[in-house]
Amino acid sequence: MAKPLGSLGVLERNIVRIAGIQADPLIDIEKKALVIMCADNGVVAEGVTQTGQEVTAVVTENFTKGDSCVCLMARRAGTDVFPVDIGVAGEVRDLGVHPLIRRKIRPGTENMAKCPAMTRQEAEAAVRVGMELVGELKSKGYKIIATGEMGIGNTTTSSAVLAALTGCPAAEVTGRGAGLNDEGLERKIRVIDRAIALHRPDPMDGLDVLSKVGRPGSGRAGRCVYRRRGLRGPRRGGRVYLGGGGCAAAVIFPDCRAYMLGSHRSGEPGMERALAFLGLETVIDGGLCLARGRGRWRFCRFSTWPRTFTGK
Repeated sequence: MAKPLGSLGVLERNIVRIAGIQADPLIDIEKKALVIMCADNGVVAEGVTQTGQEVTAVVTENFTKGDSCVCLMARRAGTDVFPVDIGVAGEVRDLGVHPLIRRKIRPGTENMAKCPAMTRQEAEAAVRVGMELVGELKSKGYKIIATGEMGIGNTTTSSAVLAALTGCPAAEVTGRGAGLNDEGLERKIRVIDRAIALHRPDPMDGLDVLSKVGRPGSGRAGRCVYRRRGLRGPRRGGRVYLGGGGCAAAVIFPDCRAYMLGSHRSGEPGMERALAFLGLETVIDGGLCLARGRGRWRFCRFSTWPRTFTGK
């Protein structure tokens, strides 16, 4: 088949990247997984969200029931969903469609505006959880892993992690989340600035940043790419969550950037900073917000296009 080089843009560059990761020009990403890390954030006590953290448990249960947007979309994309309770504050029922993986590090974080969100040991434990999950998925034949998060207050902690790692003011990487008004946004920015000034996380130490202003789900990118060498599989992400977790991963494991793919460019202001920090580009620019994996599902749909050229 004749085709101009580079004519498929980001899609083509991503396939070249995956071929390099898998060390095979006939790439195989047919078996896909979406891992959703669910955890609560103590900073919700500062009034940075529109709802209380009890919603985290409700939505996590919806994942297990298959009654969420991302579950419906994943079904269409042929992607298996794995919800993980890594730090939900309340009790979560397993409703059976997508069995809940129970790996709770702690029942929600501390309020980062007053004390460190976690201990360093807890942050390290969260990293180990992700490493183990990726190993389990690899042994089951999964070739590509998408990551998502659920937790009321996630955009606050994600923006804090991104600001701490990049050194940029919180105002430049903090958005409205689920729709905060102007007063709520200003409060959110002040809380992040106060937390960073209080704890002074070391931008050269990803675990220090995660433990002080992150949450158990923050390090998911680091967890999901750490075992990259032996597992030979890419991961992808989008939204400001990639900013926090992805940038932390790049600090902890510098060469993991080569194993990441950007899925979608979100409406959160921190995304531009994160993509620049990681050297990534995205397939979709749809302004998706609070995606919880939905942009990654879109990426899964786009990722089926290699069949046209490889016959697979």
